[in-house]
Amino acid sequence: MAASAKLPVPDKHTKNEDWTVVLPRRGKRRICSRRNSTPEAKQQPWVPTELESDPDRELKLIQRMEICIKKVESSQFYQNFLELVENPDILNSFLKVLGLELEMPMVIYGIGSIESYETPRFQLSLAILMKRKFNWIGDVEVFDPILSATESRVLESLGCSVLSVNEQGRRRATKPTLFYMPHCEAELYNNLLQANWELELLNHIVLFGNSFEMYEFLSEIKNSFIVDSTGHILAARKFADEHVLKIASDDYFAAFHDSSWHFFSPALDTELLLVKN
Repeated sequence: MAASAKLPVPDKHTKNEDWTVVLPRRGKRRICSRRNSTPEAKQQPWVPTELESDPDRELKLIQRMEICIKKVESSQFYQNFLELVENPDILNSFLKVLGLELEMPMVIYGIGSIESYETPRFQLSLAILMKRKFNWIGDVEVFDPILSATESRVLESLGCSVLSVNEQGRRRATKPTLFYMPHCEAELYNNLLQANWELELLNHIVLFGNSFEMYEFLSEIKNSFIVDSTGHILAARKFADEHVLKIASDDYFAAFHDSSWHFFSPALDTELLLVKN
C-alpha cells in the first residue's frame, strides 16, 4: 500500500447534551468526565439548534478554511505528519487493518466549532489534507453536537457529510475504519472501545487522538474521575501500538499536542476480560 502521488480520491470547552468537548490549553492536560453510559445507550437524532445556514457566514468560513488548509499544507508540522504516516511500520499497520478492503472511511468526532476557534480549523484541515493525499481514505463523516447549520454546510462543501445522529462515539467498526478524534474527552474514546470490545472489531480500528500513555500516567495519580472514565483505554494499552506525533511549531501545539496514532491487535479473548462492562 502506498500513498497516492496525486491528490485524489478553541481554548475553552463547550457543552451540548451528552458531550463535553474539551480542547486542551497549552501547558495543561485537561480531561473532563460526565455521567457513565453503556454500549446499548440509544443514539439520539440530532439537528443543529440553528436550523438555517447564513450565506454570508458560510462564505467567510469557507475562505477561512481554505486559508487554514493552505497554511497547514505548507507547514513543517504537516511534513512531519506525512513522514510519520508514511513510515513503513505505520503503513504496514494501516495495511493490516485494511485487509482486503481498498479504503477505509474516516469518522471525525468532537471537532468543535470551526467557525469560532482556530484549533478546530487546524484539526479539520489536517483531516481534509489526509483525504486528499491518501487514496485509501474513503468517505469522511463528521459529528459534534455544537455544529451549526452554517458549519454543517461548509463541511459538506469540503467533501464531508455531517451525521444526523449523535452516536456518542459508539460506532461499531464492522469494517476497517479510521476514527479521527483529536483532543476528545476520555469518555468518548472509552465509549468507542467499549462498543468495539471484540477481537474482530478492534482489529478494524485505526484511531488518531489523545495519547493513551497519557491516560495511564494520569491514572497513576489515583484521580478517581480519570480512572472511572478510562477503564477500556487502560485495558487497551496492553495490546495497542501507539505512535506519537511530534509537534514542530507552536502554531500547532494547541491543536495536536499529546496526539498519537493507535492500532489495536488483541490476540486472545482473555485480553478482553480485563474490563467487564
